[in-house]
Amino acid sequence: MSEPLVRYTQEDKVAVVTMDDGKANALSAQMIDELLAALERAEREAGAVVLAGRAEKFCAGFDLRVMMSGPDQAIALLTRGAELLLRLFEFPLPVVMAVTGHALAGGVLVVCTGDVRIGADGPYKLGLNEVAIGMPVPLLAMELARARLLPTELTRATLLAQIYNPTEARAAGYLDQVVAPDALAATALAEGKRLAALPRAAYTGTKQRLRAAIARTIRDGHAADVQRALGK
Repeated sequence: MSEPLVRYTQEDKVAVVTMDDGKANALSAQMIDELLAALERAEREAGAVVLAGRAEKFCAGFDLRVMMSGPDQAIALLTRGAELLLRLFEFPLPVVMAVTGHALAGGVLVVCTGDVRIGADGPYKLGLNEVAIGMPVPLLAMELARARLLPTELTRATLLAQIYNPTEARAAGYLDQVVAPDALAATALAEGKRLAALPRAAYTGTKQRLRAAIARTIRDGHAADVQRALGK
C-alpha cells in the first residue's frame, strides 16, 4: 500500500490538510483522491479548512508522468482534477490556502480556489505556465483565473504566461497576503479560526451565489475543452 500523501489534523474547529509527497506535490490520482477524502471529513467535523503544502513546495500541478503517458490517461486525470478544483471552489466551509512555496499550473489553480490565500515570502514561483510550454490555457484555468485575478493582469497571467514571485502574485490577485515562512502556519490557522466563527449557513449561501455561475461555465465546457486540447 502506498504511503499517504495527505495529512489531516484538527485544531479547534479548523481542519489542517497538508499535502506532502516528498517531492513537488504533484496532483496525482492518489493525491487527488486523498484530498477529496480529507474534504469530506472536514465537512463533517470542522468549521473551516486550511490547505497547506510541504516547505517550499505548495503544489506542482498535474502529474506530468500521467499527462505524458497518453491522451486517455491525461483526460482521466484532468477530469478527476477538475472535480477536486470545483469541490474546493464551491466548498461550503471557509477554505484558507497556506501557500508554502512554488505553485505552478494546476498548483496555482488550487490556490485560486481558496477563500483566503496566504503565501510564504521567498524565491517562489506562482503562475500559469501553459503557453510557455506549448499548451493552450484550458477553460478551467481561464475561468478560475478570471474569477480571482485583477482584470488588468488576466492577459499577462494567461496569454503571456507570466510567472510571479509572492509579492507580485499578491499584486496580481493570486494571493491576499504574504508573510514570513515561519509565520505562515500560525497566520493561516488564525484566519481559519476567525472564518470558522462566521454563521455557516450565511457563509455557504453567499459563497454559492458568488461562485455558482463560474462553476457552471466550467462544468458545461470542461469535457469538450480537454478532449479538443488533447486531440480526441
